[in-house]
Amino acid sequence: MIIGVPKEIKNHEYRVELVPEGAENLVHLGHTVMIEKGAGVGSGFSDAEYLQAGAIIVSVQKVWAAQLVVKVKEPITAEFDYLQGQILFTFLHLAGVSVELTRRLISSGTTAIAYETLEDESGRLPILAPMSAIAGNMAALVGAYYLTKFNQGEGVQLGKILGHRHGNALVLGDGVVGFHAARTLNAVGTNVMQVGLNQQLVGRLGGDDLNGVRCYYSTADLVAQLCRDADLVVGAVLLKGRKAPYVLSKAMLQNMKKGAVVVDVSIDQGGCIEGSRPTTHESPVYLDNGIIHYCVTNMPGAYPRTATIALCMQTLPYIIKLADGGVDAFLNITRLAKAVNVYHSEVLNRDVAMSLEPY
Repeated sequence: MIIGVPKEIKNHEYRVELVPEGAENLVHLGHTVMIEKGAGVGSGFSDAEYLQAGAIIVSVQKVWAAQLVVKVKEPITAEFDYLQGQILFTFLHLAGVSVELTRRLISSGTTAIAYETLEDESGRLPILAPMSAIAGNMAALVGAYYLTKFNQGEGVQLGKILGHRHGNALVLGDGVVGFHAARTLNAVGTNVMQVGLNQQLVGRLGGDDLNGVRCYYSTADLVAQLCRDADLVVGAVLLKGRKAPYVLSKAMLQNMKKGAVVVDVSIDQGGCIEGSRPTTHESPVYLDNGIIHYCVTNMPGAYPRTATIALCMQTLPYIIKLADGGVDAFLNITRLAKAVNVYHSEVLNRDVAMSLEPY
């Protein structure tokens, strides 16, 4: 099969889908790999490295003309005209992005397969997981940064000072993002509260990595109570394929301290903090009612070298499966079929379709 790897053009997105070693593996299996000129530079991989791996360096038009196009982020408006019925394998987040992308995927006959709804044998999301981990770690770091007074934050440092913890963080969600955010915040000495729907969290302190984190079963009343004292709130809620529910309402935000920070990592799926709107690495925050909102939709893109290597390790086996067997290789396995969001001009994934119904 002919596989195309475009250069990402989303705002400050420096990741690339395939590292040279991944391209080499595909070439050795008999596939043709076309890399857009300069696609890997942002992640530290030169065109020469891809050529040495057996790939071909081509124009953007030729990359998108491949049978299978593998990307990192969803196509943006400037790329819509390249959608011409090929197989597209990438992060899509159709429940959270503009409905126009879904319409273009349908009208073009493109088969759209989403990383974020692909499941493993245990029902976990193996491709989403490493990006969620990076975003969780990053949420703690950017949250602490925007609490600085020169960023219009309240001037509270999150961390342990001479044995005493300072700053309060509330983590909404107990998945991969929530775990990494809570662990990072806890490690520097923040007072961390985490809420989720995992019954095993109730009434216990975290395990070895979360020793000291206070964990609670999430209810609206509890979130409303805890957010009042929070200096940082991390939104880390995920419903597979669906738009994220609002866990922190506008009414709750109004009761938070002025200069507090919210980092809505769920913004890719529409956001779990009511009123959140997507931002970019170029303009990452906005102030709303005295609360700083950080809602960047491609957070891991800030660390492209780490993110690219981690992403390729997870995606390569599935790219090989698609290249060897086509879409049927996914459709014939239930957990992989969930990744096929759009097929034969209809939304195939039920959860994604439910989120798009109002449109």
